[in-house]
Amino acid sequence: MSDRCRLSHRARQATDQPISYLMGETIARPELISLAAGFVDPETLPIDVVAEATAEIFADRELAQAALQYGTTPGELELREAILARHLAADAMTAGEAAIDVEQLVLTAGSNQLLHLIGETLIDPGDIVICASPCYFVYVGTLQGLGARVLGVAADEQGLIPAALEESLQRLQASGELSRVKAIYVASYYDNPTGATIPASRRQEILELAQRFRTDGVIHVIDDVAYRELGYYGDDEPSFRSFDDAGETVIHVGSFSKSFSPGLRIGWAILPPPLVEPIGNQKGNMDFGSPRLNQRIMATVFRRGLYDAHVAKIRASYRVKLEATLAAMETHFGSLAEVDWIRARGGLYTWVTLPEAIDTGSSGPLFARALDEGVLYVPGVHCYPQEGAPIRTNTLRLSFGVQSPETIEQGVAALARAVAEVLAEGAIAP
Repeated sequence: MSDRCRLSHRARQATDQPISYLMGETIARPELISLAAGFVDPETLPIDVVAEATAEIFADRELAQAALQYGTTPGELELREAILARHLAADAMTAGEAAIDVEQLVLTAGSNQLLHLIGETLIDPGDIVICASPCYFVYVGTLQGLGARVLGVAADEQGLIPAALEESLQRLQASGELSRVKAIYVASYYDNPTGATIPASRRQEILELAQRFRTDGVIHVIDDVAYRELGYYGDDEPSFRSFDDAGETVIHVGSFSKSFSPGLRIGWAILPPPLVEPIGNQKGNMDFGSPRLNQRIMATVFRRGLYDAHVAKIRASYRVKLEATLAAMETHFGSLAEVDWIRARGGLYTWVTLPEAIDTGSSGPLFARALDEGVLYVPGVHCYPQEGAPIRTNTLRLSFGVQSPETIEQGVAALARAVAEVLAEGAIAP
């Protein structure tokens, strides 16, 4: 890089996301069975639904002109009202009981923009964000680019472990660093990368810890609910926000990318009142309003009652794929000692732990052997923060969203062959 290009400190800190490489491999090698990139199934994209909503908008010249014009910084009121109504119904609460007003909702171009805005608003270099280890690696990269310290705490098949969180907070308190903790990040429903869902009892414990350890300011709980709609067995948990009686701790972040369409790029958040103005200011400086046409399409989808039918369709499709993944794992890995995987009940991911001697990283023997066998996965090492809980190099993430049940079976079988070959070469007893 030329010395004449004087990059900012944040630009120098930013690194390419591993997902870029993995997506590139998926596109460049179409013969691979990609169990890596978390794409949605193109066969379930709502083409007819969007066409119907768009036709309604463009059938009326005034509606069309408004949709193609600039909008407001917080976003379309009709869509924000629809999102709020759906959130309250999911938590079985009234607006009064939840103490939420529609003015606390903001719309963005996808939830990643919103997570970045939250970081820009809350985090100074050296501030600390705590998350599960492993965690959503794209957000870890975003935080690092902002100069934050990302501290991982232990997690299991039910997500972040409250006792591990408490120990971390106590250590930070003892070292005099507690005041630097700005947020605890959780993906509470069918987590990316593990597929874990945090049960209600843990949600209460995590929220209570955030409130008990606050010093001169709030420790926010950033609850990323991008996968809440992707539950396949009719069970659900009340959101973190439902336990936040004062409404000042939880930042509730959602997206329509997984439940409807990533191409529309619509994210949203329910903000604590003190954050509405500062995040609005940050957003105004960035774009003074996310794409209005996309928001009008989504608002029309809700008004015409088209959203629920689409969600039911994708739940049915993804449930078959999830069950195919778990069945294939049982068939091909069930007899191997030291191999375990999280049996998710929703989402798009399965988290796999292999024998400790197997390095699943992109420079390790398994990754290359898996490519030779025709399958691609996400190395688990990318999902661990560099500080805090130990990084486990024997883990990997499988995503089943774009594959058919048949190719899922083939991909898991190919992965099992690669694992068996690496075990044999290393003389590791299975």
